[in-house]
Amino acid sequence: MTARVHDFDMAVVGGGFAGSILAMVGRRLGKSVLLLERHRHPRFVIGESSTPLANLLLEEIALRHDLPRLLPFCKWGTWQQAYPSMACGLKRGFSFYHHGPGGNPWRPDPSRSRELLVAASPSDPIADTHWFRPQLDHFLFNEAAQLGAEAVEEARLDPPQFLPAGVRLSGHAPDGPFTARARWLFDATGPRGYLHQSLALPESIPPHFPATEAVFGHFHGVGRWENVRPPEGTVPFPPDDAALHHVFDEGWTWVLRFNNGLTSAGFARRASRPPHAPPELAWKQWLERCPDIAACFAHATPARPIAHLPRLSFRTTRAAGPSWLMLPVAAGFIDPLLSMGFPLTLLGILRISDALQRGDNPGFDALGKETLGDLDAGFGMVGALYEAMPAFDAFRNLLMLYFASAIWTETARRLGCPGRAPGFLLRHHPAYSDATAECIRLARLRRWPEVRERVGRVLGDFDLAGMGDPSRLHRHGCDAAPLLANAGRIGATPAQMSAMLARSGFVA
Repeated sequence: MTARVHDFDMAVVGGGFAGSILAMVGRRLGKSVLLLERHRHPRFVIGESSTPLANLLLEEIALRHDLPRLLPFCKWGTWQQAYPSMACGLKRGFSFYHHGPGGNPWRPDPSRSRELLVAASPSDPIADTHWFRPQLDHFLFNEAAQLGAEAVEEARLDPPQFLPAGVRLSGHAPDGPFTARARWLFDATGPRGYLHQSLALPESIPPHFPATEAVFGHFHGVGRWENVRPPEGTVPFPPDDAALHHVFDEGWTWVLRFNNGLTSAGFARRASRPPHAPPELAWKQWLERCPDIAACFAHATPARPIAHLPRLSFRTTRAAGPSWLMLPVAAGFIDPLLSMGFPLTLLGILRISDALQRGDNPGFDALGKETLGDLDAGFGMVGALYEAMPAFDAFRNLLMLYFASAIWTETARRLGCPGRAPGFLLRHHPAYSDATAECIRLARLRRWPEVRERVGRVLGDFDLAGMGDPSRLHRHGCDAAPLLANAGRIGATPAQMSAMLARSGFVA
């Protein structure tokens, strides 16, 4: 790109998961695409845990835009068949264990008052996955290049110059300086990324959301929690074959296992005041809060230096302009507690796809507002959960709101009726949105009995999967019976629900 100014329809800055898939979609829509990545693949990155909704959205993108090589990533079984050499982890659901303030061994009790297991699939073949991002992002970047995107690694960009009809980019690549023009600029560089810095935009975390920090890394030799604390009774899935959460009063630990011997682990918590301990010491001190978790890491060694993010959560104040748009991954980052990153990103890509197919005026301002609205819905939910961490029963109640909205949305999309689940976390559904806002308000006031009562009323209208069934004692498997019984709530018949389950690979 050194000989002359090149013209493109789309310039995508950030060649990770989000940017590469958007570049692939752009090529399938007949657009010329410049894809710029600051680093060289493969590179370390976190944000690794998929969800059923993320898989459904990825499948929709792949089918809509004739991207068959993306389809195997939508399920554990097809991934293993198509790409056995690409590392990933088996994710059967979400596991939560409560440790309170920490300092003592974890103890079960007959009522399972300190745990919650929620299955996301009934079997391994159709399960979700943890994505080993160094390999996956490298694959996707190369796929975009194979489809005709001009993909450049180790690109250093100057601030953009906005033109009457587009944008001018300049910078340096390994083969020298370059200049390019594009009609539209898309930022997929991540929190506090390219456009946020170039435009000197302020941050705007929603009110009541705590300042948080994170310490994390990849480790060899991590022991399994279920070997240290074997579950009593029947479990819907092995607790370690999941997104494993250890919840404390002011934060939580994640453990995500890959099939290449590595484990992604870290903690997010309310930010401490300076001076901060070095990351290795902070990690060691955090593990010491629970002897049982420390036992899992007794023989673990870091695969790379442990990292520290002193400011984890982020939201920009503006996500779009006349010729530019931030993808959700660049507009904000909530917290990995509920694995929201992938579905938010893929929803953003689908909105861009729809806008580009409508014509030459994509309406970026409206897309930007939708992106920030989705982020704010996530901030509200996760902020309430942070407030409830010391009161685990209330924490579980609030989680039921999330799982109810997720299952409702997944079911609507599988039925081919996405309009029945308007907005991320049903934020455009008046009844659900208003009720959830009230639950979040009560959580901020720590009025836990009222939270429990209000959540129960919401579940009475939106619980398709029997999440409110007390006889399960906080262990929720995948059961077809509640879905069939509650089909009418979402405007379906039992026969339609049964056919949907069969298409999804559900085997009772």
